Formats: sequence, C-alpha cells, structure tokens
Amino acid sequence: MAEEQHLITDQRRYYPDAEAARDTWIGDYATAYEEYRNSPDKFWEGIANDLHWTRKWDRVLEWNNPDARWFIGAKGNITYNCLDRNVFNGRRNKVALIWKGEGEENERIYTYRQLHAAVCKFANGLKSLGVGKGDRVCIYLPMVPEQVIAMLACARIGAVHTVVFGGFGSAAIHARIVGSGAKVVVTADHSVRRGKTIPLKHLVEEAIIDAPTVEYVVVLRRETEHPIELHREMEVDFDELMASGSRRCPCEEMDAEDPLFILYTSGSTGAPKGIVHTFGGYMVGAYYTTKYVFDVKEQDTYWCSADPGWITGHTYVVYGPLMLGTTVLVSETTPDYPDAGNYWDMIEEYGVNIFYTAPTAIRMFIKMGDEWPDRYDLSSLRVLGSVGEPLNPEAWEWFYRVIGNSKLPIVDTWWQTETGMHMVTTMIGEPMKPGFAGKSIPGVVVDVVNGEGEPAPPGTVGFLAVREPWPAMMRTVLDNRELYEKYWNTIGNIYKAGDLAIKDEDGYIMVIGRSDDLIIVSGHNIGTAEVESALVSHKAVAEAAVIGKPDPLKGNIIKAFVTLKVGHEPSERLKKELIYHVRITLGPIAMPSEIEFADTLPKTRSGKIMRRVLKARELGMDPGDLSTLEE
Repeated sequence: MAEEQHLITDQRRYYPDAEAARDTWIGDYATAYEEYRNSPDKFWEGIANDLHWTRKWDRVLEWNNPDARWFIGAKGNITYNCLDRNVFNGRRNKVALIWKGEGEENERIYTYRQLHAAVCKFANGLKSLGVGKGDRVCIYLPMVPEQVIAMLACARIGAVHTVVFGGFGSAAIHARIVGSGAKVVVTADHSVRRGKTIPLKHLVEEAIIDAPTVEYVVVLRRETEHPIELHREMEVDFDELMASGSRRCPCEEMDAEDPLFILYTSGSTGAPKGIVHTFGGYMVGAYYTTKYVFDVKEQDTYWCSADPGWITGHTYVVYGPLMLGTTVLVSETTPDYPDAGNYWDMIEEYGVNIFYTAPTAIRMFIKMGDEWPDRYDLSSLRVLGSVGEPLNPEAWEWFYRVIGNSKLPIVDTWWQTETGMHMVTTMIGEPMKPGFAGKSIPGVVVDVVNGEGEPAPPGTVGFLAVREPWPAMMRTVLDNRELYEKYWNTIGNIYKAGDLAIKDEDGYIMVIGRSDDLIIVSGHNIGTAEVESALVSHKAVAEAAVIGKPDPLKGNIIKAFVTLKVGHEPSERLKKELIYHVRITLGPIAMPSEIEFADTLPKTRSGKIMRRVLKARELGMDPGDLSTLEE
C-alpha cells in the first residue's frame, strides 16, 4: 500500500496496485480529459462509433440551453447492442445473466442466446396485448430475471418502461402508473426477503383503482403449487404470455431522441418527478461509463447490488453491462441472510471481479465484523465501487483494507437519476482520497460553485453543478417543463444538481449532501413532501414536517414532527400507527424511525414550515436567520 499525506488538503492518498492500473480502457486520465476538452464532439463520436446504429448521426450535438439533442438523425435500438450484437459476435453461448435467490438451489442462468430469446418472446407477448412504440409499461417486480427481461422487451418494441422499486406501497405505485399513463403493469405474486414471502399483487390491485389508462396486468406467478388466482378479464399470466410469443422479434427502429424510459425520483415538493431519458444519448453514456469507469474486460463477472427500480440498476445492472457482453450477477438476497457472509459467499462462488454496492451496505458489513469476509476467498475481486450517497472516509478505509486487501481501486461514484450516468469518480489508476468521490470523468465538466455560478474557492462549501451538456442527460421532467428548466436556470445557465460539495486544490470533489428537501436513507432519495403528505393523510394528523437525522448505518434516518387534530392525544400506540400508515402508503423505505409530537411547528410568516429550524434544534446547531419566523 502506497500512502502519503497531502500537504495542501491534509487528505491521505492511496494508490491501487500497479497491476490494477495497467492496460485500463481510460489510459492516462489527464490525457483523456484533455482530448475531451479539445474536441467534445469528436470525443463522444468516438465512443458512439463502438455501438451499432441502423443510421449514423448528422451532427453529434445541438445545444440550445436547457435543451439538448444528441446524435441528431441517428437511429437504432439499445437492445440490439445488449443482445443481438453479442449473439452474432461470438458470445452466443456466453453467460449473460446469473440470478441468485435465497437458498442453495435457487439459481438461474441465461446465456446471451437464451436471454435474447426470452426478451423476444415477452416483447411479442406485449405486442399481443396491443403495446407498441411510445406506449408506457409500468414494471413492479422483485429482483428476478423477469424484471430484466421485461425492461429489455419494452425497449425492443419501442415501449417506454417505468420501473417501480419493489419496496414501494400502493400510493407510490399509483402515482407512477397514473403519472406515466401506463397501458400495462407487470408485477408478481410476491417477492422473497430474509426467508419470507412478501405479497405484491394486492398492492397493484389497489394502485390501479382510478388508473384509467391501465388495460392489462401481467402477473408472474412464482408460487406454482398453489398459484394465486387471476382475474382473467384484465390479468394475464407472465409465463403464458411468454409461451405464446415467438423467439424472433425484430428491433423497433428508434430515433436517437425517442424516449427509452421514465424513472420517477422524489421531488423536494409535491409528487415524484418523472425523469425522461432517450435512446441514443443514454445508450452512449451507459456504455461508455460502464466500460471506462469499471474497466470491464471480456472475462469479468460483474455484480452491482442495486435494484433496477433505481437508476443505478437501469444503467449499471441492465443496459451498460449487457452492451459490453459482460456476465452479470443479479441477486434477490440481502447482505445479512441467511448469515452475514452471504455477499462474500456469492463473490467467492461466482468469482466476482467487479463489485459495486452502496455505502449503507458497506457500513452494515463493518458492523458485522471483519471475521465474516475473512472466511471467504475474495481474491477474484479487482475493482470495487460505491454508489448512492457519499462514502464516508471510515467506510472507505475499511472497504479498501478488508475487502480490497489494501490494493484494489475504489471508484466512489457521484451521479443522479437525472444525469443517467457517472459524472464524478476517481478513475482507475488515479490517486484515491477517502471521502472524496474524485474528479469529473472525461466527457463532463462538473464544478463546485457559489450562488452566482462562479467557482467556489478550494475548501469552500458550494453547489455541485455541471457546466456542459452530456449524452445521458435527462431530456425533460414528464409533464413539467417548468421544473426541468429550473435545473438549468437556478444558477446562471448551468445545471444545478441539488447537492452541496467541496473541491480541494487538486480538483477532487467531496459531496457533502443534499441542499434541498431530500433525505438520503440507505442510498434511496426520499422526498420530505411525500412522507409529510402520507402522515397528514392520517385522520389524527393536522400538520407534519420531516427531517433527515444522521445515522451511522443508514446515513440518515427520517424523523417526523407531528401536530395532532383536536380530539387526538399523543401516545406510543399512535406513533406506531403513524409509522405503519406511512409503510402502507409509501412502503418501508419511507417509514419514519422517530416521531415527535409537537404543539406547533416553526413557520415563516407566510406559513411555510421551516424544516431547517427543526433540524438545527434536533442536532444542537445554530438555526441561522430567524427573521422570517412567525412569532
């Protein structure tokens, strides 16, 4: 291990083993970044030329802030690059997907040939239900192969998928179905977690009430001995739909700017926002970052532990790795079941080379103790990655020392649902600094700025921003042009990410946390407005405000402050009832860990609840300017 003290920032530097930095796709970071800055269009054109298109572009970029069009006039289909190209180019019988469920025998393997056939069959099944180009399909499935198959099948026929995380409740599902205008919903009878089956179908049944666009619900019945009953006038069996379809389904030709998917992310106010990504630019960004950030090689087995219900699962479980012809591990299991060695056992069993996970999981591993990973042979690993929230230095050090054997590179990545691809990390071969994600990757220009958009001095907290367009950038917020424009016009004419950050004198960026009303819990963005709305929908609640409270395991927990209506009294029973109410409404990830009853909530004179005052009081901090506080 090479280590030194950085005299300017007093940050330790670590260097990966020389073998890890040899023959990387990126080569020398500074040279690659300079090539991009000298000719951005040429840089991205070179990446795009790696992929299959049915028609090449007339121009790389048309930029009319805040609107971008990438690879103008180009046509193709992302699933051709994920599947057909691999089948026809020597990877026909290579393993594409390994799925591991709970239990020793619960394993399914798809070669690229088999995955291609399954996707075509389901795509034809969707067509038989009247789904075509531009139609929206909501996918609410656990982490099973059918989730990946459904996503790819939609993309193959030009349908726009919107995937909903399997931990959400009926109200959250309903909002996404109605918001997207879904024609078909794909779900399952249940998921499996820590030895228990968790029913899902009834949540969809509740969610499609007052959802007039839904014509069919496709149900994956995992329980085969006593299958759940289907309402045949609207519900269709997943396997029967597959069986009825041919294994040949031509790709729908897509314009580069045709929508590929809508993915909802929590907003700071109101309903969740539907982020729209398009085929061409997203495809190029996903391919490029998977290949160059993780340095994926032909023989690698790659495991990203994220759920495709989030953007990480879209880009770095499904689309990016499959475009590279990689063997991808997908698991429905949890890190601590059946015991705390589960993840390490899978890494040893499948010979995982690249492991991409969340800081919450890493902190959980630390809590479980070094003796668990020490029991297993982790020598197959060559690249480690982190995603979802800032990786604190203590967790970074443990990940590097215990899992990386003090030699493996760690790519701590910052990006968003809105960016579609990695934006900041430490490219393999570059010095690594615990607590700092790294620098802008070649292809993007990320900066830390003040309120006027000027670069913040080194060591000064500022807003994280992106100065130039990039291919995988969102094209709009569904049905909310004003909100989309707000990303680009809040600070001059640059993209404001909503995060606070510090840049050191070497250009390394440390992401501190959100600057808006989002709470990151176990790597998941939870909108304060959604939780507050769920609480207020309870008959006993008059008003509610929620804040994020630091937690050593989850990063943050949700604490709620609640005022009650006349006739209701605070009690432990009511606390439990409110927590359960949020669970049923939004799902377990949005449940408050703490509830405090209050007579009043701090407000401005215009009636807006001042969450920062609540947070400051909770953490023993200075609440700042209180001049607008209502007396």
